[in-house]
Amino acid sequence: MMTTNKGEISKFIEKYYLHFNAAALVDAAKGYEAQLNSGAKMLVSLAGAMSTAELGKIFAEMIRKDKVQIISCTGANLEEDIMNLVAHSHYKRVPNYRDLTPQDEWDLLEKGLNRVTDTCIPEEEAFRRIQKHIVKIWKDAEAKGERYLPHEYMYKLLLSGVLEEHYEIDIKDSWMYAAAEKNLPIICPGWEDSTMGNIFASYVLKGELKASTMKSGIEYMTFLADWYTNNSENGIGFFQIGGGISGDFPICVVPMLYQDMERPETPFWSYFCQISDSTTSYGSYSGAVPNEKITWGKLDIDTPKFIIESDATIVAPLVFAYILDM
Repeated sequence: MMTTNKGEISKFIEKYYLHFNAAALVDAAKGYEAQLNSGAKMLVSLAGAMSTAELGKIFAEMIRKDKVQIISCTGANLEEDIMNLVAHSHYKRVPNYRDLTPQDEWDLLEKGLNRVTDTCIPEEEAFRRIQKHIVKIWKDAEAKGERYLPHEYMYKLLLSGVLEEHYEIDIKDSWMYAAAEKNLPIICPGWEDSTMGNIFASYVLKGELKASTMKSGIEYMTFLADWYTNNSENGIGFFQIGGGISGDFPICVVPMLYQDMERPETPFWSYFCQISDSTTSYGSYSGAVPNEKITWGKLDIDTPKFIIESDATIVAPLVFAYILDM
């Protein structure tokens, strides 16, 4: 049955997305919507290079419209949205990336172009443009004896206005800026493997910063544990884009609270959807079907579960468009 209050994109997918992964997309979008309508909150996790894929163009609107209440993302997604904000015109697209030779790849490196599939991030304009400002924020915090989580430093950077002269896209298309304006909770596990994480580590090695000035992954987990406990009265859903640590880390907070903290009243995640192109396989977390998570104490028997086996750069914007009534 067609939903009448929806826009043209939503009506299109309701009319034509009727089977297989297309139907799973619609079912997952409707399930997400039902969660919000019931008063539940939603966690969205971002793996891979979704920021470089410019998901912010629609994800920022999801944040502004209160369709997501907490985010888990890799360090790459945390920083690459800001890199796109300040250096967009310097990015280079390589549509024939499948044909590149090792020498072609080396030539890109020598030009300061770090490739993510068909898109090259310009090292000088992106990384270095941010570096001088974020390092000052780190050092100022340390001088005051203050410690923050990685995303909190990024929020300070964005809200300080020091990057405004470098903006190259509409600020409305930056999901990190939308999140900073709302002070939205972010979980960023494994931040150390990002470019900014590497830069921070280099300053620690040079003796210019203390490792303790950056709060740790354990502190992210304890922060999430408190947030989950305080916000799960009507349920918290889990919308996972891709696999990896951005999904693995936060979903474990439920069995940790239930088993390790011995709080059997802790509710399971109230909804679960994963967009993945990982083939269902042996021993692969990303390739595991949602039912496996029941055995780990993450999902309940009757938790609505969806898996859309497709490319997240195609699927996620459509799901978000449906939720935004586009």
